[in-house]
Amino acid sequence: MMPRWNQHHPAMLMSIVLFIMSFFIFFTSLKFLMASKTMFIHWEIFMLNSTSITFPIILDPVGLMFSAIVLFISANVMLFTKDYMSTDPFIHRFIHLVALFILSMNMLIYFPHLITLLLGWDGLGLVSFLLVIYYQNPKSLGAGMITALTNRVGDAMLLLSIGFALNNSHWYITNLWASSSSSVMTISILIAAMTKSAQMPFSSWLPAAMAAPTPVSALVHSSTLVTAGVFLLIRFYPFLSSAPWFNTTLLFIACITMLMAGLSATTECDLKKIIALSTLSQLGVMMSSLGLGLPLLTAFHLMTHALFKALLFICAGSMIHLHHHNQDLRMTGNLFYQTPLTTACLTIANLSLCGMPFLAGFYSKDMILEFALAGPVNLIILLMLMFATGATAAYSMRFTIIALWAPSASNSMHHINDNSPYISTPILLLSLGAIMSGATMNWLFTPMTQEPIMPSLLKILPFVVTISGAYLAWFPNTLTSSSPPPLMNTPVTHEASCTMWYLAPLSTQQLLPKPFSLGHMSQSILDNGWVELGGGQGAHLITSSISTSHQPLQASPINSFLHMTLFISIPIFILFIL
Repeated sequence: MMPRWNQHHPAMLMSIVLFIMSFFIFFTSLKFLMASKTMFIHWEIFMLNSTSITFPIILDPVGLMFSAIVLFISANVMLFTKDYMSTDPFIHRFIHLVALFILSMNMLIYFPHLITLLLGWDGLGLVSFLLVIYYQNPKSLGAGMITALTNRVGDAMLLLSIGFALNNSHWYITNLWASSSSSVMTISILIAAMTKSAQMPFSSWLPAAMAAPTPVSALVHSSTLVTAGVFLLIRFYPFLSSAPWFNTTLLFIACITMLMAGLSATTECDLKKIIALSTLSQLGVMMSSLGLGLPLLTAFHLMTHALFKALLFICAGSMIHLHHHNQDLRMTGNLFYQTPLTTACLTIANLSLCGMPFLAGFYSKDMILEFALAGPVNLIILLMLMFATGATAAYSMRFTIIALWAPSASNSMHHINDNSPYISTPILLLSLGAIMSGATMNWLFTPMTQEPIMPSLLKILPFVVTISGAYLAWFPNTLTSSSPPPLMNTPVTHEASCTMWYLAPLSTQQLLPKPFSLGHMSQSILDNGWVELGGGQGAHLITSSISTSHQPLQASPINSFLHMTLFISIPIFILFIL
């Protein structure tokens, strides 16, 4: 018997509101798109001595479309939350935090002003910390601290860019022009975006943030927190690209991030961390697209990726929920026969992630790779791009084989099915997005970019690389032996891949011993030594000793004066006699 819909549950109410807002903004974006219109709204808060204090808002087709996708994904995530967190005693607190999270992302989208943009930027950082530590335990707190402190580096850089923008006397994205501090401002905005989108060397916080509940992970890794850095660079791209070194630097960093994330995902065993590393790889694809000078294509891939990545996370969340919240990939298996709907939608999401033809990811990802092959790009950069593309297919095939087709390694005494409407409905809705969104947005934004003219061999190279990566991942994961693949057979290589090229330990424990020992030595020698003796503590000791020596004199003043008179008069008497 199918359970009835509970429309009075807070997650259901939130989901209905978000669906309505999503459809309204989607049709508004279509109107702006058909009219090729961008609107600036200046909301006057107050006027003081002929000075008008205004709050600027931008309404443009790309921002409105992305906002509609964010709200659509959030509505589906809220629907999924109804079943996934049904036993949570603090569900109202969770819903309020997620609502603030969604609001912060929309503020980042609609505010074109560096100062007002900080409301959404800092709101994402603060609320993400509260959501990562939602399950109150030491592991969640450690993950939350890594997330918060890494993002604070970007926050500080954004504040510095506001200071440097004083030379322009303006903070609008449309009113930034070249000045003496343009290079420093470009570096500041670039580092801010790198920290928020977890590019090298700030990548270690992204898998750590998986300590948050799975609905939050679906939001964070599809359309909110990690995409904020990419969206910031898209907004400021006309100003940033004026620096001659910007595109080359961004392309190099993005390719290294893609390669590291792809290799790390091939050895990861945590369900959510595998998908988090795939998000990191796709963020590298978006950044490399910006490095190639294609901001509109970057926004296109940002939107298609949001839909199929949310689908992938909700399918994985359904698997985790059915396995009693066990996230180990090795403890799943045989889901092909037990959960046919989840299996089919998970396969669609994985194929879209790999860029299979005519799914959502194909229209954007394949176009980015074609522009890289057709453009004047360094051979090493191209090799890294192709290798990362093959790694995407490899870890997707490994995920599919172990979770769906391999024999079940979980407890045989629990029942697995996908009958819940609160899980099947968002999965089906997001599957439509993963199938149709690429073609639909490709038609809407036509011409997205002018397609490159290239030889047939280069045209099919991304598809061949994807098939080759999946083919190479098939054999190690279908053998009866449990030994790792030959490439990862050495301990050093395997450890480097499992620790994100040692970024995870370097970002946490490995950085602490030297500063801690220096701080302890400084405290012993200076704070508790010379500084104390020459400062307030030393002065206190001297005055205390003088006061202690004077206490007998103050206790009996008559005896003290008689003794003093006697000691003084005897020498005087002797001198008088002599």
